Amino acid sequence: MTGTTRSSADIDPRRKRILFRCWHRGIREMDLVLGAFADAEIATLSDAELDELERIMAEEDNDLIKWVTGERPVPDTFRDGLFPRIAAYRPDFSPLFKDDRA
Repeated sequence: MTGTTRSSADIDPRRKRILFRCWHRGIREMDLVLGAFADAEIATLSDAELDELERIMAEEDNDLIKWVTGERPVPDTFRDGLFPRIAAYRPDFSPLFKDDRA
C-alpha cells in the first residue's frame, strides 16, 4: 500500500485533517500504520476516539514505531483504548532478504 485508498469527500473537516495527517507522518512506516487504520476506521470513530487519536499522533514517530513493533513497551497511557487497535494495522516490516554479509 502506497497511500490512502479512502476518499475524504464524505467526511467532515476534522476527519479529513486527521486522515491527511495519518498519511503524512515523518516516517513511511507510521504512514502505513496510521494511514491504514484511518482509512478503515476514521468514519466511525467517536469524538472521544478522535481526541485520543490526535493525542497518539502528537507522539514522536520514532517512539510510535517502536511501540507498534514491540521494540519498546507501550506506555501505560496507551495500553488500552485506541492504540492496540492502531497497532493491529501493522504490516510485516521484516526485510524481504536476509543480509548474510554480516
